[in-house]
Amino acid sequence: MTDEHPFHAGLVAVVGRPNVGKSTLINALVGYKVSIVSDRPQTTRHRILGIHTEEAGQIVFVDTPGLHGDQKRAINRYMNRAARGALSEVQLAALVIEAGQWREADEAAFQVLLEEPDLPRILIINKVDKIADKGELLPFIAKVSEGRGFAEVFPVSARRNSGLADLRRSLIRLLPESEPLYGEDEVTDRSERFLAAELVREQVMRQLGAEVPYATTVTIDKFADEGKMLRIAATVHVEREGQKAIVIGAGGERMRSIGQGARIAMEKQFGRKVFLQLWCKVREAWSDDEAALRGFGYTES
Repeated sequence: MTDEHPFHAGLVAVVGRPNVGKSTLINALVGYKVSIVSDRPQTTRHRILGIHTEEAGQIVFVDTPGLHGDQKRAINRYMNRAARGALSEVQLAALVIEAGQWREADEAAFQVLLEEPDLPRILIINKVDKIADKGELLPFIAKVSEGRGFAEVFPVSARRNSGLADLRRSLIRLLPESEPLYGEDEVTDRSERFLAAELVREQVMRQLGAEVPYATTVTIDKFADEGKMLRIAATVHVEREGQKAIVIGAGGERMRSIGQGARIAMEKQFGRKVFLQLWCKVREAWSDDEAALRGFGYTES
């Protein structure tokens, strides 16, 4: 960039209630799948960076777990701490809501932003494609933005890729003048090993019903890069024997389906053939055990 058009860069925390589409939005803005996606709340458990770089600047999106009031288990408390902690290290906060909705959980997420009163904040209204009567949108924008101090409001549809180019341009303009924080080819701070574990968990979230997905986590036991082939071994951890039986399924059918879905997703993500082996083990009450969480990689740094 020139002196007349300086480069802008910085971190943008993307926050909101669970299942409002934050990860889908960041994946679309970055153009790379940095966060897994499912229709279930609490799919995102970690703080993950997604990096978009263009000639005018660099936006480092901080994908955060959904803010929620249920803090009964240690993992819920961890996710809330991870989301809140992101606000202390960024230059801009983006609250994501769903078009036509402002729930108590949205208000609670907004109140978290007020814990950093000097942090500029914007509002992103996602899923505008679901609003049949677009005439309802302007009154809704006026209602939810009134008195809340948003620097700007952006109606978008992450799934339809609508409004995202304007959003990126505006975010760069709102960020401070700075040298790039990451290399221009970098798209995330997470390793392929981490992403492999998340892609297995994504299939668990998508394929299993009831509460089983929330009692599961995934570790990578082997990640061998053989050039054109990745050999990966992973373990799905659950909390009870009954959950293990559900994950495995009759004759191992469910485990094979999870493995097949994860392997296909990994091959698309990594651009290589993948040989994937899966196991399932019981670790009782791991989601309410701080030591177990740390062992499984749930750390806020």
